[in-house]
Amino acid sequence: MQSRFLKNAVKSVLCTFFFVAAFQASAFTEGTDYVALEKPIPNADKTLIKVFSYDCPFCYKYDKSVTGPVVQKLEGIVTFKPYHLETKAKYGQQASRFFAALMLKDQANGVSLLDDKSLFKKTKMAYYAAYHDKKQRWDGGEADFLKTGLDAIGMSQADYEAAAKDPKVEEMLQIWKASYEVAKIQGIPGYVVNGKYLIYTKNIKSIDDLVALIKELAGK
Repeated sequence: MQSRFLKNAVKSVLCTFFFVAAFQASAFTEGTDYVALEKPIPNADKTLIKVFSYDCPFCYKYDKSVTGPVVQKLEGIVTFKPYHLETKAKYGQQASRFFAALMLKDQANGVSLLDDKSLFKKTKMAYYAAYHDKKQRWDGGEADFLKTGLDAIGMSQADYEAAAKDPKVEEMLQIWKASYEVAKIQGIPGYVVNGKYLIYTKNIKSIDDLVALIKELAGK
């Protein structure tokens, strides 16, 4: 009798375990929490791509409090890759080229794009603050726009122009053009996992939920 009771108890525990596992596996659904891209971004396996623009207020909010904590919890699971959307802002093309050149410098220096020492991060946050907090619009033109970024990192115009001539900058800009198709689906910021799955940011409830969803999609 006791043996039969133990067997039934074990079966009950196992049934409960599999029920919970099945529930957790179906916690996120396509069409509600994410969508599979019709045009996947190539060569993006095991990546978390963030499509953003310096003039996007929501991109600014996410970069201040969400992106860093999320990426830190995904270390070893996905590689974080920011894609600047050149088609949105007035100086979108100039910003994209500037960001690409600085990312390559960070990479060469072994500095994470999330590190406070990152040239890319310093410049990106300087543009966010200038545009959204100070309401700066750079009426003086491209040189005026670039000066904001250059001053943020203490870089000369000549040094930037030399860095921007790196062929890898142009290669990066060509890769980033895929961000346009992503942005058309729900606007930005756009988080894409493995180049295939776009997360519906409007349904994100917490950083932990976002991390769990990215982990699930990274395993697909």
